[in-house]
Amino acid sequence: MSLHQELAILLTNSEKVIIFTGAGMSTDSGIPDFRSPGGKWSKVTPVMFNDFMNNYDSRFEYWRQKSEGFAEFGDASPNTGHRLLADWEQNGLVDGIVTQNIDGLHQDAGSKLVIEIHGTAREIQCMHCDFRDTADEYCKTFLESQAIPPCPACETGLLKHATISFGQQLNDNVLLAATTMAKSADLFIVMGSSLVVEPAASLPVIAKQHGACLAIINRDSTQLDSLADILIKDNIANSLEDINKLLNT
Repeated sequence: MSLHQELAILLTNSEKVIIFTGAGMSTDSGIPDFRSPGGKWSKVTPVMFNDFMNNYDSRFEYWRQKSEGFAEFGDASPNTGHRLLADWEQNGLVDGIVTQNIDGLHQDAGSKLVIEIHGTAREIQCMHCDFRDTADEYCKTFLESQAIPPCPACETGLLKHATISFGQQLNDNVLLAATTMAKSADLFIVMGSSLVVEPAASLPVIAKQHGACLAIINRDSTQLDSLADILIKDNIANSLEDINKLLNT
């Protein structure tokens, strides 16, 4: 029996299936990952949260990176993998998705039960008054003016994308919801994550400790491969297509 067949059987027979996705989920949509050779962090240095809050030059660099990324990848569309997960949710096979991704493509594909543990790049928020808005016009304004946009609500607060930066604490309620979801799983499937960034990378361990079968689908090795009950090293979309065919036979 192939690994894809084993996972298809588990998907069909499990009571609570939770999916955990990372950057590799969206590479087929044209969005590069972060840590692979040629990935984002091999080309630019991420801006730390404290630097953003305390240094104008760091804030400018942050807005430059985010706005250029928006211009390059803002029109990305869900790929086959995103669409299949949405179909599986609609058909009762998937009970929730925890994603490290900030691109919103799971929701675009039709998934409803999504926890964005690192926030969303589609919105900006004020770090002072909690004003929130869609990010599009602010990114366009920055690219045109090369000036960091002010908060239109309080006028003095710092505007930042509604994402978790390096060194920034995760939202406690979001982390609790993701942890609760992991604990509830009897099948926990990791897709496209290097499982490096904490505390999100501990969710598969938590699921396993609470009795879940752990499957990992990823092109490269992860530090939790030895913990996996099923380990598939392949492109995410290709694997999900193969599994979907087995589900429909």
